[in-house]
Amino acid sequence: MQILTALEPLRTALATLKSGDNSNHPGDRPPLALVPTMGALHEGHLTLVREAKRRAAHVVVSIFVNPRQFGPGEDLATYPRQLEADAALLEAEGVDVLWAPTVEAIYPRGYATTVQVGGLDAVLCGAARPGHFDGVATVVTKLFNQVQPDVALFGEKDWQQLAIIRRMARDLDLTHPHADRIVGVPTVREADGLAMSSRNKYLTAEERTAAPAMNRAMRAAAAQIAAGEPVADVLAVLRDTVLAAGFHRVDYADLRDAETLEALTVPGPGPARLLVAAHLGKARLIDNVAVGGGQTC
Repeated sequence: MQILTALEPLRTALATLKSGDNSNHPGDRPPLALVPTMGALHEGHLTLVREAKRRAAHVVVSIFVNPRQFGPGEDLATYPRQLEADAALLEAEGVDVLWAPTVEAIYPRGYATTVQVGGLDAVLCGAARPGHFDGVATVVTKLFNQVQPDVALFGEKDWQQLAIIRRMARDLDLTHPHADRIVGVPTVREADGLAMSSRNKYLTAEERTAAPAMNRAMRAAAAQIAAGEPVADVLAVLRDTVLAAGFHRVDYADLRDAETLEALTVPGPGPARLLVAAHLGKARLIDNVAVGGGQTC
């Protein structure tokens, strides 16, 4: 596995991969998949890597703690960084290239461009973290331009992020006309239902015991909504249940259209998603579950 931190060596390495002999990679898989991450890798990230290997002949994983998606007072300085350990995990998975750029490689001196996805970025986490998704959209656009992947994989745990990236890719003609370039991979969970996240490391032992209550309450709420109970009443009970479990603040607990993120007061004809963000100790945990269609993953 090559570990690269500068753009020109990355371009050289990727050109070599794309022009090389792919005889060891049978089938119709495209040449290159990208898995963007901020590091502090866990089984959720590695699941993305394995799916990327299934879908493409070569895999690039990026690790970049993007300063532009952290707001004032957020955890940029303390966000877990473990590049050496992450590299060992990725090498064991057979990743071809680890792209670990410096801040200067992504945002060179004088950098002045921002990508904004209007509408989708103003609700849910966007309302609680102004500017966050501008930073996400900007860095993902940069990564797409740098790596030029045929397919990119993102976890469904960050559902709003996935919806924004899909919209951005469509709006900026980053998708192939006959294929979905942006692949969402189902959330990977601990045995007790807690969605895997790098920020789970912030939880104390007591908080870690309390944390799965959020997903349990969400699954119960999703089942109630699917059964026809009033959405507003179910969401009110959901918020109260999460707070009673030990969370000290709920940023949102909403039912939204899965694609447009429009707020729903009743389940619509299309896919819907129940999304929650809540604070437990130093951690801000997010999660979502599908509503209707027999799915609550």
